[in-house]
Amino acid sequence: MIFYLQLLASILLDALAGDPQWYPHPVRGIGRLCSWSETITRSMTGNLYLAGFFTVVAVITLTGGIVGLILFTAAAFSPAIEGIVGVILLYTTIAARDLLCHSTAVYVLLRDSEPLANARLAVGKIVGRDTNKLNEDGICRATIETVAENMVDGITAPLFFALIASLGAPLLNVSPISCAVMGAFLYKAVNTMDSMIAYKNERYLKFGRAAAKLDDAVNFFPARLSGFCLIMAAFFLKLDYREAAKVFRRDRLKHSSPNAGHTEAVTAGALGVRLGGPSYYFNKIVDKPYIGDVHSAPVPADIKKTNRLVIVGSLIFLFFLVGLRLLLI
Repeated sequence: MIFYLQLLASILLDALAGDPQWYPHPVRGIGRLCSWSETITRSMTGNLYLAGFFTVVAVITLTGGIVGLILFTAAAFSPAIEGIVGVILLYTTIAARDLLCHSTAVYVLLRDSEPLANARLAVGKIVGRDTNKLNEDGICRATIETVAENMVDGITAPLFFALIASLGAPLLNVSPISCAVMGAFLYKAVNTMDSMIAYKNERYLKFGRAAAKLDDAVNFFPARLSGFCLIMAAFFLKLDYREAAKVFRRDRLKHSSPNAGHTEAVTAGALGVRLGGPSYYFNKIVDKPYIGDVHSAPVPADIKKTNRLVIVGSLIFLFFLVGLRLLLI
């Protein structure tokens, strides 16, 4: 029971505090480890595939070692301090509030008919594509896609690996919260590397291959389970869950990523909009397959619907995992 209270405390901390700019966020530390490791491994070998592989090994090892040392030190003082430190660390791996706040900021700018330039700047904070040419439809589409895709990276996958890792506590003779933190942080190490060095450009196409493939592997189950949970969320929210299920079955593998399309497909079907299509990245147009059918163009209100869909879907995901853990222990 204590572990579930600690898990709830971590989730509530994210809901209340998000990611304050003054806070030395550990995930930003992983980003620095990634940059540092890239510099060293590129100097070690001219084989970019090998250098990228060494970077992956270094970042995962260092992340696990640093987090393990923090937890071990906290446990040496008392189980209570270990629990507090564990709750704080686990909270930093969840990014629900920031994702929803950024998307809501875009919605407010569009709703209040602010100049599109302001909305383009706001959406540019959460998407990787070029935003300077987006019209209102494009801004809405980019925001919806990002919220749907990042449901996995920022919410469900960290919780998935936290709860799965917590099952190893009896075998390792450590507390469940410490195991959960390790699981979530090792996932964030992989995911952070994917966001930093897995670009399909000249600099990272070869170097980032190992990071990209590992990220695809670790997100395999969370992405698919998230898709099913979103279909159930669409039912509870009285959205078009039948269309969501249809588009999920048909379009979930159309995305260039083997995992991102699952939640995007459900969202497109539930809202009755079409996502994907041509987008600009680094001033070059990239033709992406369309996901969903054209029932209507995305509008600002669809951003709010997507946020609600992701919140309810994430809660269903969490309840399912907690129920599964209770059955297994």
